[in-house]
Amino acid sequence: MGSSPLPVSLQSKFRSSRTTRLSSLSFNLELLRNIVFILFVLRWSRKSFYTLRGHGLIGSIVLAYLNLRRKAYRLFLHAPGVKSQVDKQVSTSISGIEEKIAPVGPGITRYLKIPQEPWTQEQLRAELDALQGMKHTRWEDGRVSGAVYHGGEELLDIQSDAMKRFGVANPIHPDVFPAVRKMEAEVVAMVLAMFNAPASGAGCTTSGGTESILVAVLAARQKAAAEKGITEPEMIIPSTAHAAFVKAASYFKIKVHSVACPKPNYRVSIPKVRRLINPNTILLVGSAPNYPHGIVDDIPSLSRLAQSKNIPLHVDCCLGSFLMPYLSRAGFASPWAEFGGFDFRLPGVTSISVDTHKYGFAPKGNSVILYRSKSFRKYQYFVYPEWSGGVYGSPSMAGSRPGALIAGTWASMMAVGEAGYIDSCHKIVGTAKTVENAIREHPSLSSCLRVLGEPMVSVVAFESIDPAIDTYDVADAMSSRGWHLNALQDPPGIHVAVTTPMVKAVEDLINDLVAVVDAEKETALKAAREGKTIEKKKGDKAALYGVAGKLPDKSIVGRLCEGFLDTLYKA
Repeated sequence: MGSSPLPVSLQSKFRSSRTTRLSSLSFNLELLRNIVFILFVLRWSRKSFYTLRGHGLIGSIVLAYLNLRRKAYRLFLHAPGVKSQVDKQVSTSISGIEEKIAPVGPGITRYLKIPQEPWTQEQLRAELDALQGMKHTRWEDGRVSGAVYHGGEELLDIQSDAMKRFGVANPIHPDVFPAVRKMEAEVVAMVLAMFNAPASGAGCTTSGGTESILVAVLAARQKAAAEKGITEPEMIIPSTAHAAFVKAASYFKIKVHSVACPKPNYRVSIPKVRRLINPNTILLVGSAPNYPHGIVDDIPSLSRLAQSKNIPLHVDCCLGSFLMPYLSRAGFASPWAEFGGFDFRLPGVTSISVDTHKYGFAPKGNSVILYRSKSFRKYQYFVYPEWSGGVYGSPSMAGSRPGALIAGTWASMMAVGEAGYIDSCHKIVGTAKTVENAIREHPSLSSCLRVLGEPMVSVVAFESIDPAIDTYDVADAMSSRGWHLNALQDPPGIHVAVTTPMVKAVEDLINDLVAVVDAEKETALKAAREGKTIEKKKGDKAALYGVAGKLPDKSIVGRLCEGFLDTLYKA
């Protein structure tokens, strides 16, 4: 009973067969493991090759060192004893931000619940008057750099009337609001014409420059995935490109290569862009002009490079908007005109972002993204035909959109007209030239400050060249005189973005800048004569950029920024 019913010969065959199968399985597993290992090595070898080609041996070592240094400093900040001190300082700084931005106390009424009974019109007007009268930097007097792109009181009245007429309109329902559909299409068509788009050109309006950049990057990613099968997308941007490109990369999981824009011209280095291109590159970017320094990148060279590599090129003209197309007609040199310009006249340019709500003087919350062809634009669309609520499609990030803003934008462009935009270009760029010339030629300013690069549009950036004068101290001193200027970093600087209100205030700006620089110089000379080091209380900009900004790890600055954003929603 205990013996096997199978003959010995068969038992031997089964054992042999089982051993063969196990041996075969073991061999296959070993082969699979070796294949996976080889693919892993090939993958990292490929990445290493493109990293070395893009940054060079020394550049790659420097990048590795900086990354290691940053991580080490972050570990240091989390060490026992250090972390508690850092947390305390961050908390104190955030409390200061809250006191400045969201003050509480006598005279400030907070509304945290909907009133039980509706307010009367008199109550509403009184409260709105009080809100309008809150203490603020006087943009109305031209004391704010950028931020408010005001076309005048008459234009505001025109916008208000247009927006009132279409206050409930939503372009997601073109059959219900056909006029809004018509106006949006016409706004896009007019901006396409300004930037010399071909007959195949297309575009749509967005909520602002950031969304225009987001959808342009999204379209490039989707196009690369559909047409080239790219699953690990990368894009190459100037270090001075708008932060919205990095935001897009964060949202859409795209690796960013940031290329230095070295002095003295502060334009993106074309050879470095060329070296960084690899099979995963989905987009090249150039600015016209960039936000920090008002410099226009070498768009013709980028166009040739993009065309030769069959890679899309996006030109960010959000800030240049309605100035760049009219420079020559307003009497100024147009960047790269002798090489084909900066727009769709260059065959490699595939998309352009343009803010109508900046120098187009449209209501805030409107921008336009332009494409060379409809076939490119379709990649920014979202279409969902399987939804139980019906077939769904939207052209941009938002679903519902305010038709009132589209109406206000259309009315603004029609009311200002080309003649108005040429005139405003003449005044705004002329004022920027006045600021630039003062810094270059005024004895008090030229001895201590230096203009960064060769600005050609509305922005003038400058830095301190006197070791005794801190750039950020100048910025804070200007703030104490009622000016709101923009602080820059890498290198430390200040920029002035001229707007229509600033045109009339330019002499006050220059006079105050001279007074501030002279005072800073006198303070430094006094300290030198007395052989003392004068300890000054650091202002907001000096503290944020001059102190925290010098740390190898920016996590502290990030926490302060998060605290600032939280404060915006403190009722």
